[in-house]
Amino acid sequence: METEMLIRRPVADVFNAVVDPAVTTRFWFTKSSGPLAAGKTVRWTWEMYGVGADVIVHEIVPQRRIVMEWGDPGEMTHVEWTFTSVASDQTVLNVKETGHRGTDDEVVAKVLDSLGGFSLVLAGAKVFLEHGIEARLIHDRFTRPQN
Repeated sequence: METEMLIRRPVADVFNAVVDPAVTTRFWFTKSSGPLAAGKTVRWTWEMYGVGADVIVHEIVPQRRIVMEWGDPGEMTHVEWTFTSVASDQTVLNVKETGHRGTDDEVVAKVLDSLGGFSLVLAGAKVFLEHGIEARLIHDRFTRPQN
C-alpha cells in the first residue's frame, strides 16, 4: 500500500507533525505514550474506538524518513514515511506500508482498509497544517448516525 499528499508547509513542520504527538493528535490518534524516536516503542490510542497500537521505531532521519512497525503482536506491518521538500513551503509526504498477512482475500481487505486510513491521515494532516482546522476525519470514519 502506498499513498502520498502534497502539504503546503515546510518539511520541518510536516516531519514534526508525524513525530510529535502534541501535533499528531490534532488529526490522527487521540493519545500517545510519547514522541517517535529511533529505537523506542510508543503506544498510540484511538480513544473513540477503544483501540491502540504499538509502534516500534526503527529509524528516523530528521525531515527525510521514518521507518517503523506497528500493529498487534503477530500482525505487525512495516511502515515507511518519506518527506520530500519540493519548495521551501511545500512537502510531499509519502507513506508505504508492507507486510500484511493472511489469505489473498484477507490481505486485499487489509490493504484497502490501510489505504483508506492513511489517505485520511494525510488529508487530515494537510487540512490541519495548512489551515489549522481539525477535520476529525479519523474520528468520524466509522461513526454511524443514531436513529
